[in-house]
Amino acid sequence: MAFNSSMSVISGKTSLSSILKSYSTSEREKAKAAVINKVRFEMPKQKGLLEAVKAVEERQNFQPMSEFVGYLSENTLDDNEFIIILNDARSIANQLSPKFTTLVEALLSQTWAYRSPEARKAYIRFCLDILVAHNKYLSFGINHLIALWIPHENDISLWQNGNPTAELEDALQAIHHLLDCILNAIPMAFDATLDAIEHSFPYYKKSTHIVVGYVHNMLQLLEYKPIFEENIMQLLMQNLIILDVHAPRTAIEELESDDEDNDDEDENKEEPEMFEMDDCKKKAYLDKPMNHPIAHTLDICMVKLFNFLDSKNPQPLQNSDAESQQKTLESLKFLRMLIKAFDNVILPIHNTHHAQFIVFYFCSLKQCLSETFLASLWDKIKNPNCSAVIRQAAVGYMASFLARSKFVSINTLKYYLKELCAWAHKYIRDCDQYRSNGSLKANLVFFTVCQAIFYVIAFRSRDLTVDKRSLLFLQSLHLSALVTCNFNPLRVCLPAVATAFAGVTRAYQLAYCHAILERNARRKLATVYANETATPEETLDTFFPFDPYLLKVSGQRITPIYLVYQASEVENMNDTVDPISPSSNVNSATTSSRKRGDSEMMDHDIDDFILTDKRQRLASVTRSQENQFTYGLSPGFHI
Repeated sequence: MAFNSSMSVISGKTSLSSILKSYSTSEREKAKAAVINKVRFEMPKQKGLLEAVKAVEERQNFQPMSEFVGYLSENTLDDNEFIIILNDARSIANQLSPKFTTLVEALLSQTWAYRSPEARKAYIRFCLDILVAHNKYLSFGINHLIALWIPHENDISLWQNGNPTAELEDALQAIHHLLDCILNAIPMAFDATLDAIEHSFPYYKKSTHIVVGYVHNMLQLLEYKPIFEENIMQLLMQNLIILDVHAPRTAIEELESDDEDNDDEDENKEEPEMFEMDDCKKKAYLDKPMNHPIAHTLDICMVKLFNFLDSKNPQPLQNSDAESQQKTLESLKFLRMLIKAFDNVILPIHNTHHAQFIVFYFCSLKQCLSETFLASLWDKIKNPNCSAVIRQAAVGYMASFLARSKFVSINTLKYYLKELCAWAHKYIRDCDQYRSNGSLKANLVFFTVCQAIFYVIAFRSRDLTVDKRSLLFLQSLHLSALVTCNFNPLRVCLPAVATAFAGVTRAYQLAYCHAILERNARRKLATVYANETATPEETLDTFFPFDPYLLKVSGQRITPIYLVYQASEVENMNDTVDPISPSSNVNSATTSSRKRGDSEMMDHDIDDFILTDKRQRLASVTRSQENQFTYGLSPGFHI
């Protein structure tokens, strides 16, 4: 009866309206938070951590520690509370064995970089002591520090043009200071740091400020720990290539051209009296991010890399020969490391667009740097122990570098042309041309070297024909013997390269290639019509790695050191050339009556058997093949 009466009393106090009372969503969330706060661990801050550890040590009671870990994860500590807890933890660092893993990880995961200097100091001291005392926590501590390098998605306002704000830079400096202390105190932290940096690199589709912020911190590490240079530069190249291949040249050009068309339409809509200065247009164009998001990320990353490379080639403060020599030695040492990373990462990859300009830009800073890079490529080309693919890639890089770099001296250009020609002539002498296999696959390096010679001479014809002495140099290369050998290297060259080279050599009476080009064309025509199908001829899979640079902001650093094609004066005398057709010729200075499109062999009516419709069909096939050449595959004679 007593039980029933008590139930009746309780029932009497509860009204129907209170039971059916409705709560809004916000009130329900507040009620839930109040319940959580009521059951939250409320331990005196001065004794909480110490008592929790003592309970585990003396009574194997893990409940207080679990409650304290929950307290750390659920509450935002003020600086005073933070300092007290970290100092307590530091005082018993040696006792925090692996059974306290959850507690230690909760302490290391606390937000600290944006706190007061005293709070930062307390965290740094505890972190160092716990990692030195127990290697078990080293991997977690390093990974947590490296994770702090990665900006959050909503931190875009803290990164302006790839640079952090003053407040953010102060916090990052504290993070790097702690990492520096760890690396100095714990030798085995080197490998753990490299692993953490490699595995934490942001996904390439992440926002620009996230990827750029991480790259910024990687380069910041090299300022106080240059021992990481080789690994970090190689890792950077690997990730820049990922960005590079996911920002194809064709996609960038298409998006940027669409943007330019829209800008032109907007300008046409403006009033006639409104004019805009060219400099203002240029600044607005550069301030506007690239339309391709991954290309924009790559662009800002390349700016960071170029700035870093500038710091690796400092100018001496005084005009002291000893100081200047020391700076040069340091630059050469860094270049050798850069070349090693280039050999491992970039050289084996075909048809990248921008990542290789890291080496191009650094070599432009000193003449001796470009000579060292070319020497490393030449060593690979003439080394028979290197694979044919690597040797072919090295030839492509050398040819494109010699053709495109303004900073390479004419003497260096002539030296490598002479070396390439000497190698090719020796190859011809050493081979039994009548018995050896003349296929492209069997003589890949030879054909690649020949095309490199033709390409560089055609591209740099203005510099190589500037005076009589230069023409004598070209004559000493014995180009005629090269093009008339039984290997017939012109047959596998890109038609644009072969035609441009033939024009230069005919203009200066160095060799007569057009007869060979027409004979090759007739053979090709015979092959096509014998089988009634357009069977492709053997053509070199050519790559011109230093083709025009498309990224807008970082491209400002490339433009002053980059060479665009300019035909020589004798070539410019004739403007009726078809740069694609292999039958197009360049007039010599003494032959002005013949049109440039006429064949040298038309006088003998040798190809009268080629019907007009067949010629047209052959020309259409040739042009359709040439249209396949993007910048990454074209020699750039139209630039």
